[in-house]
Amino acid sequence: MRKLKSIQHNVTSPLVNMGPIKLRQPLPTEGIENVDPFLLLHHYGPYAISEFNNPFDLGPHPHRGFEPITLLFKGEQLHRDSLGNEMVVKAGGVQWTTAGSGIIHAEAPTKEFVKKGGDLEGIQLWLNLPAKDKMMTPNYQHLEKEQIPKLISEDKKVQLNIIAGSQFEEKGLIKTQTEVNVFTAKASEGGKLEMNIPENHQSLIYLLDGEILINNSEVLKKGENQMVTFHQDGNTIQFEAQKESTILILSGKPINEKIKQYGPYVMNTQTEILEAMRDFNQGKMGYLY
Repeated sequence: MRKLKSIQHNVTSPLVNMGPIKLRQPLPTEGIENVDPFLLLHHYGPYAISEFNNPFDLGPHPHRGFEPITLLFKGEQLHRDSLGNEMVVKAGGVQWTTAGSGIIHAEAPTKEFVKKGGDLEGIQLWLNLPAKDKMMTPNYQHLEKEQIPKLISEDKKVQLNIIAGSQFEEKGLIKTQTEVNVFTAKASEGGKLEMNIPENHQSLIYLLDGEILINNSEVLKKGENQMVTFHQDGNTIQFEAQKESTILILSGKPINEKIKQYGPYVMNTQTEILEAMRDFNQGKMGYLY
């Protein structure tokens, strides 16, 4: 039996400073610590990148205990990490890093992209790992736009991209450690889609661009309220585009464990955080120059 999940929060996407750049951070935000297992959502750009303006050059930095994920919507970025991976992620592509016991990575627009100029826009997600997997072997997965399974709505006005998890007969290619759905969607005006989301999942919809009506009740509009979260009381989420829109849909089975977070580390205890800092300083997470 299909039942719409009721809406729990409807919030804005405030601008925050991260070093030299401003980006939107709807999660965490006032009143919402996380949407377990999702810990952080950063929406960066669109920035006009050029040889004279390139603020999004993130040098080598460590992570442990979670999965930093980048979904790129505009432009192109070079990913480098201490596992030896060097990949160019282009618009529509995804990079999914499992930090596990520790990884050092760097992200920046490619030299070619900086030289020719253009807009850069993306989403960075932090997905928690359960305690049993926090010290797993680090891993990196990369999908290009063309590799991502797609689902087209009945009205042919919505394309849903299945990055992780599943929707109807389509299954994402990303191997996940926990039960999660990560979808993006492009909807033209009037496009409508109903999605199956397990009742026990925590879930949210974030609007990057446009305007949508959710569950026939709440409106998200760029520059106003841009994110809704849902109660665990139904198995369906529905949206209808009021104008051309770009949408992110996330859901996951909650891990329900205590979290200790310090900078780039997400662990379960303060001792584990101190161990992460020590291991990084001793070079146990590898090297990247």
